[in-house]
Amino acid sequence: MGKHYLNKLFEPRSVAVFGASDREGAVGNLVFKNMIEGGFKGEVFPINPKREEVQGRKAYPDLKSIGHPVDLAVITTPAVTVPGIIEACGKHGIRSAVIISAGFREVGPQGLKLEQAVLENARRYGLRFVGPNCLGIMRPDTGLNCTFNKGGAAPGNIALVSQSGALCTAILDWAAANKIGFSAVVSTGISADIDFGDVLDYLVSDPKTKSILLYIEGIHNALSFMSGLRAAARFKPVIALKVGRHASGSKAAMSHTGALVGADDVFESALRRAGVLRGLRIANLFSAASTLTFPIKASGERLAIVTNGGGPGVMATDRAADLDLPLAELSKETLKKLDSVLPPTWSKNNPVDIIGDATPERYAQAVAACMDDPGVDGLLVLLTPQAMTDPAGVAQALVNLGKGKGKPLLTCWMGEIQVAEGRRILRDANIPTFNTPETAVDAFSYLVNHSRNQKLLLETPEPMSLDKVPDVEGARLIIESVLAEGRKVLSESESKAVLRAFHIPTASASIVRSPNEALVQAESIGFPVALKINSPDITHKSDAGGVRLGISNAQAARSAYNELVNAVRKNRPEARLDGVTIEPMFQRPNGRELLVGLVTDPVFGPVITFGAGGIAVEVMGDRAVTLPPLNRRLVQDLIARTRISKLLGAFRHMPKVDMEALEQVLLRVSEIACELPLVKELDINPLLVDENGAVAVDARIVVDYHVQTSDRYSHMAIYPYPSHLFTKRQLPNGTDMIIRPIRPEDAELEQTFVRNLSEQAKYFRFMQALDELSPQMVARFTQIDYSREMALIAVVQDAAGKEAEIGVARYSINPDGRSCEFAIVVADEWQRQGIAHLLMQQLVATARNHGLQIMEGDVLANNHDMLTLVEKLGFAISSGGEDGDVVHVVLRL
Repeated sequence: MGKHYLNKLFEPRSVAVFGASDREGAVGNLVFKNMIEGGFKGEVFPINPKREEVQGRKAYPDLKSIGHPVDLAVITTPAVTVPGIIEACGKHGIRSAVIISAGFREVGPQGLKLEQAVLENARRYGLRFVGPNCLGIMRPDTGLNCTFNKGGAAPGNIALVSQSGALCTAILDWAAANKIGFSAVVSTGISADIDFGDVLDYLVSDPKTKSILLYIEGIHNALSFMSGLRAAARFKPVIALKVGRHASGSKAAMSHTGALVGADDVFESALRRAGVLRGLRIANLFSAASTLTFPIKASGERLAIVTNGGGPGVMATDRAADLDLPLAELSKETLKKLDSVLPPTWSKNNPVDIIGDATPERYAQAVAACMDDPGVDGLLVLLTPQAMTDPAGVAQALVNLGKGKGKPLLTCWMGEIQVAEGRRILRDANIPTFNTPETAVDAFSYLVNHSRNQKLLLETPEPMSLDKVPDVEGARLIIESVLAEGRKVLSESESKAVLRAFHIPTASASIVRSPNEALVQAESIGFPVALKINSPDITHKSDAGGVRLGISNAQAARSAYNELVNAVRKNRPEARLDGVTIEPMFQRPNGRELLVGLVTDPVFGPVITFGAGGIAVEVMGDRAVTLPPLNRRLVQDLIARTRISKLLGAFRHMPKVDMEALEQVLLRVSEIACELPLVKELDINPLLVDENGAVAVDARIVVDYHVQTSDRYSHMAIYPYPSHLFTKRQLPNGTDMIIRPIRPEDAELEQTFVRNLSEQAKYFRFMQALDELSPQMVARFTQIDYSREMALIAVVQDAAGKEAEIGVARYSINPDGRSCEFAIVVADEWQRQGIAHLLMQQLVATARNHGLQIMEGDVLANNHDMLTLVEKLGFAISSGGEDGDVVHVVLRL
């Protein structure tokens, strides 16, 4: 692979500082001073046409007068000068810039025009820039400090990316006092060009970065943000801190759902789905980052605590309760082992208090017993330096115990002077150690939550269930007819028709427009019945007096109609009334009233919500949100995050509800979110669920026009598994073959496929000697983001139905968003059967449908079969490498 497109930004050999100055307090003065005093290993050129010298260095009036190549431009001059400077940089061959200058969109329309001019000039020359209105960037290990921060940062392995320059300076100051170093510091500012997604893309492949911290105030492009975030989190711990709420996201909407979902809920859900940990304080960020860089993972949440003091054990237990971390229940076998090695006065429970005179041997025996317990997922060992304690000896005893168990071992040696040597031993052995029980428990919670979120990250749901295909077109026609009438709110009957098109069971309802019609319809349905006002202007019917329940005879039906209409006219005189809906009363004594909804977040698009329903839904405030698409695993996670979930099992006289039916409803709402971007809000309240199934008793849908693009899922922040690309083919020898997008669970297939390739096939594909894929390469090839890349694999099945991969073609979208690079390889024994041609045809069609304009790639000049293939497919062929050993091929899509 070639160098990353942001390489010159982070690894420049020469930097030109526009606006470098001698004037104290000027931004140009501070930036140039930082570059000089930071010990930058390359050349720095001050550009100031008014001075011959700046801070004792020769100054240059412009780029031409430097006479040397420049990798990076740092701009501190007034905003009005920046478009011209960017154009000059482009002409001079500079492809990276940091624009520190302010005065762009943040000052109004005139500033926005300047910003557009900067962008146009940059794009014309393929120049990428950070900013404007930012603090700048740092690369401490090379001395690169093009910021106006007072001072630099120590080298380290944590990358910091912040939208706020002010907060960035505060974090840097805090980190310096706490001796924390950085691999990179990026203040993104306005992010007119380079945004979180681009920076994350670079940091993933940066060997100097072990973990990534993000400070976020707002998201500009949810798809790019989520794509970059998910790609980064697959390989490195990412911890995010976000402040504030998106104001428009928490406005009261037309439905219960819209009123309940705040953007902070949505952001939290987005981070979970991206495999990212959220921090709430600056100290959290660094503590989590340092914990997650240890080579330990949590497979569960049950914590065991071993201590030589009761007080610290209680402190740790209290903190675990605060964080909803369950203490492990020790097995009978473990209790028996502990009884045999501990004094009779030990606590007989978890926390395991092994008494103040505990020796290193006693610690080792207690820890080993707990580690071997299958009910223990992680262990915290606490030590207080009592008169007979040997902190260094205990530390040494623990060094070998945690190895090979696959469970996190965390320690807390309380105190300072007496425990210093013990802490050093633990740190040298890569065992996390903390100063207080609370911070140690916090660290275990980081491991648990990160592990949970990583599992969610690997889920790749399809947009639609395969068992019962919904009538998407029928639902779309209903919505389009409503929009054609100038309405945006579907009636209850229209809303339920859309739900039924997606196989969601609904309570059948009819519209009546007179008391006598109500009487006749009630007799036809059978008593008891429910009457509800039918109005496009009323969401909360009961609040307007528009609901009558339990109507049990014909006379009551007629009376209820008149009472209901009169009450609504009095309470809501401005509302348009279109009769009354009448439906059978659902007499389900074991039913639980739930809310299932869909709302469109202004940043992240469609969001699904679930929680307690009924008339007191706002008062209860019990809900959880998640981003679609969903599968069964994600649905179960969503349900489990609500309080009402505890009432869905059997309790008292009530049987367990039909969880399968509930999960199906949520999966179907996910389908609506994926396939009907016209639906902006959906509210099923109540969804009545009992042991016999689920039924949508009331439903309301709000719709609006949607801008169509070539990408059918562009309205979503997380791209679903593209099951529409699944095709079946038959090879000339009669073998049935399937071509489909790759999934994370194909890791073993991909590893086996590459392992079995001939040396020549491996060299043609990877252009280097390779025995087999590393775990990181397997993850990179199988855990893909379908919005930014595609991998189509060809598979065949043996007699037992087991799949084998026989070919793969993939493309990766370039930073310009217009072009992509492709690669393809077919198993040696399956070559010359047209597989490569079929894979490439489908790959090209997929790229074209994605809106890409160019597909390109490098082919070794002696790979004659590949050159013949691409020529047949219409690629233009040109020479590539310096020695003519590589050929560049391009197809205009």
